[in-house]
Amino acid sequence: MPSASKHATVYDVASLAGVSIATVSRFFRDPQAVRPATREIVAAAVRTLGYVPSASARGLAANRTGVLGLCVPGVDGLDDPDLAPEVAGNVTIRRDDGPGGDPGGRQLYVDQVMRGVEMEAWRRGFAVMTSVIRGPGKDAAVSDIAGRVDALAVLSRTASDDVLRHISQRVPVVILAGPLADNTFDHVGVDNEAGVRAVTGHLLAGHVYRDLEFVGGPTGSPDSDARFQGFRAAMSAAGRPVPSDVKWHTDFTTAGGREVGRQMLAAGALPRALVCANDQSAVGLLEVLTEAGVDVPGEVALTGFDGIEAGRLVRPRITTVAQPMALMGRSAVDVLVRRLADRRAARMARLLPVEVLLRESCGCSRV
Repeated sequence: MPSASKHATVYDVASLAGVSIATVSRFFRDPQAVRPATREIVAAAVRTLGYVPSASARGLAANRTGVLGLCVPGVDGLDDPDLAPEVAGNVTIRRDDGPGGDPGGRQLYVDQVMRGVEMEAWRRGFAVMTSVIRGPGKDAAVSDIAGRVDALAVLSRTASDDVLRHISQRVPVVILAGPLADNTFDHVGVDNEAGVRAVTGHLLAGHVYRDLEFVGGPTGSPDSDARFQGFRAAMSAAGRPVPSDVKWHTDFTTAGGREVGRQMLAAGALPRALVCANDQSAVGLLEVLTEAGVDVPGEVALTGFDGIEAGRLVRPRITTVAQPMALMGRSAVDVLVRRLADRRAARMARLLPVEVLLRESCGCSRV
């Protein structure tokens, strides 16, 4: 029996159980292929020795890790967080009079994509290694994750295309969201432009609002850019002035939406309707406008994009373009598994449907 300082090996298990190493390996890989009596003996030896199979050793033998990677950008304002404080086990009571708290507490779009990836990976027999990529050295961080997994799903703009092309020579890569950059990568996304074109058209035709403005995401965000093009197309089709640039930008967070709301109020620049590039920004705007006594939708109508739960829970509920976030994650895993089975297959590109959900924030009545 191995000493306390030495980890048990498959050889130790085989020796204690009196079986071959192949039988022990088969016990972990396919238990039903081992006779019940032998299975009990091997299981007893595993418990006695405290043996845990080595995933890295299995990976070397099979040239697979059984792990899929998921890399998403950090958009929670925590690129340079303080050290976690040492907290004693006591209780505090305070008033909660408004927004605040953990700036990373509402990254619900990414949460739902992660949930979809994990769900489908579990169904296919894979584990998931997830990394939120923050700060400098993003390309190096994504490359490090790629070296530990069988295939990699990356949210758009998390790493440079050059680095992803290099990684894709070793492991399959699928890009989630954003536009189709080129024919290098498999891609899973939604029709951002058509979704915003539809919801903007509803504001223009359904409510006859004349003064509309677009609230974009981070400069250079492919999703925000595509949604802005949908806004411009709807304005053009209605014969309204078409903006050439995005006037207001958030970082896709609720805090960013609040900041834009404060800037609008300070400038006295409130249009009749705001089309936001995502729901979290819309929630932040709604909070600030409501606190300032602005009637939504009576004075300013508001729409979002994504379909996160928070947009349904605030009052008024936020009209939005709902995208299938969990399905996007599940589809990404399906693409990766198919690519692992056939590295030479034609490039896969899946455009998932979106749905405009009309709620009270745009002026529609609740039935």
